[in-house]
Amino acid sequence: MYLLSRLFLFLTKTADERAKERADAYLAEASDLYDLEFRMRKIDRESSRRQPAWMGPY
Repeated sequence: MYLLSRLFLFLTKTADERAKERADAYLAEASDLYDLEFRMRKIDRESSRRQPAWMGPY
């Protein structure tokens, strides 16, 4: 039953929601402020490569 409920939750979430959850989990693993800032910059760089600036933030 647990697996079925996890599958249902996975299928009902949008790709943006899943990406945000992954990014939040990645940031939560930071060991200190410098690591957190590094991870934030890394996420920003990766998101800017995914879509052109003229398309907007979302």
